[in-house]
Amino acid sequence: MINSPAKTPLTWTVFRRLVAAWFRDPTQFSREMAKFTCPMCGYRGVFISVGRPTRWDARCTQCGCRERHRLTWLWLHENGVNKFAGKRILHFAPEKVWMRKMKGNPQYETADLYQKNVTHSIDITHISIPDHSFDVVMCHHVLEHIDDDNAAMRELFRVLKPEGTAVLSVPINTSRQTTHEDLTITDPALRRKHFGGTDHKRYYGLDFIDKLRAVGFQVETFRLTPELEAEYGLQRDEWIYIARKPS
Repeated sequence: MINSPAKTPLTWTVFRRLVAAWFRDPTQFSREMAKFTCPMCGYRGVFISVGRPTRWDARCTQCGCRERHRLTWLWLHENGVNKFAGKRILHFAPEKVWMRKMKGNPQYETADLYQKNVTHSIDITHISIPDHSFDVVMCHHVLEHIDDDNAAMRELFRVLKPEGTAVLSVPINTSRQTTHEDLTITDPALRRKHFGGTDHKRYYGLDFIDKLRAVGFQVETFRLTPELEAEYGLQRDEWIYIARKPS
């Protein structure tokens, strides 16, 4: 039995996001909406849609986090301990919700090739940072966009210190063992048809874990029980990969 907190009072931020969500996809409000709990900000209430086409009940109406952000937060604070405490962190393609959470942390650095206001403007396949520099690298839904994802994985492994941790997630077709990839497919419409996104280069299968192990990582996955997935508004077929660099 899950003891859910009381519903969060309506604030200007919540109201503004609800209005924007209605204009984006009014059909999501055409049914009775369940209430969820956000572990990142403590909000309790309805979640709103995100994406194109929209995915209902995905985004926290208060802090804006999505399912993978909440799942990572729950792993991070598993057993009441902050696993990032005292760690030097490199975050590729940092999401706004994480940047807000990490604001003021001098150990937290960000990286991207195109995104503005990051610490390092770098290519994930050629990271211009010395070996063994970080305790943690975090990378959510990035590798499916990269031509040479194996090179990116090798670089993430390289910049980690021994016993360092990579926190990763990618879109995965859980019904397939092998990754569907064809770099000759360049048309955006065909990429969406094959890989689920106009700028995606592949659709990973369950062999993603094997790709990580091939570059040297020791890998485990993190997910919650069905009851907690429902309470926190998580995707039922999503987990995060915790990839550790051996000592």
